[in-house]
Amino acid sequence: MEKKWVVEPDQSSQRLDLFLASAGAGLSRTAVQKALQLRPALVNGHPAKASQLVEAGDQILFFTLETAPYAIEAETIPLHIIYEDADLVVVNKPRGMVVHPAPGNSRGTLVHALLAQCSGLSGIGGVMRPGIVHRLDKDTTGLLVVAKHDRAHLSLAAQLKNHTVSRTYLALVHGTMPSLGGSLEMRIGRHPVERKKMAVVPNGRPATTHYQVLENCDDFSLLLLRLATGRTHQIRVHLSSIGHPVVGDPVYGRRQETLGLLGQALHAGKLAFVHPSTRELLQFKADPPADFLSSLAQARLRAGLPPDEPIYF
Repeated sequence: MEKKWVVEPDQSSQRLDLFLASAGAGLSRTAVQKALQLRPALVNGHPAKASQLVEAGDQILFFTLETAPYAIEAETIPLHIIYEDADLVVVNKPRGMVVHPAPGNSRGTLVHALLAQCSGLSGIGGVMRPGIVHRLDKDTTGLLVVAKHDRAHLSLAAQLKNHTVSRTYLALVHGTMPSLGGSLEMRIGRHPVERKKMAVVPNGRPATTHYQVLENCDDFSLLLLRLATGRTHQIRVHLSSIGHPVVGDPVYGRRQETLGLLGQALHAGKLAFVHPSTRELLQFKADPPADFLSSLAQARLRAGLPPDEPIYF
């Protein structure tokens, strides 16, 4: 869909992205900038950058994100959909599935699967990440919400930014935690040497992870974790930095003692947010997958504990 404006005298001498955000494009300035990166607006028939100043009488043609063609094709891949309506879909992501296409993962992602099952996805994330509001690592299982249109995406993104989306994880970690609960507050940024990794660094972005010990199994602990911020690999980096890495973590963990896991024992088990349209508080829960429960059973047996007790979280 195209939207057109003619710049009025009192709107002149401002940046194009500011003009569009205030002129009724229905998007935030950040969303407008992403849209302009995807497909430049036309000012008097010429492609224009977000920083271009508009003047009185300029004719603006802006292309909304919903009409941008997806650069990837839908794939028929089974998905465990927990909830779906006209605004959003909540998925229980399996281990081994990448959320969106990236170098080395051009097929078989959650986005490919969603394109085959949903009538539409928001375009704010761009052609490679339609609908994606937040992510889970490839080998992290559990719940995430995907937006079907831009208005829903903006609402959910604002909730994430304001830390009002509740995200609760289960993790099986090495060792016995120093206390039964607490908060890990350490700055996270790119590893100074290994650039594909994250690390606790003095100049990193503030990151806070709250934890509670659900079970102590001698050499292992079952934790309940809540994110106050959402940095890349946050839980994995925080726990590894204090000497209690997630079991099976191939990047930040210990190569031995994986308890048979092919990925980290980290599961996004609970998710809660306000519905973009109804304003109702939606809450979802998903139990950990079978391999997580199997590794926990092994840890319990080593500690002389009943292996099949349910997890209460």
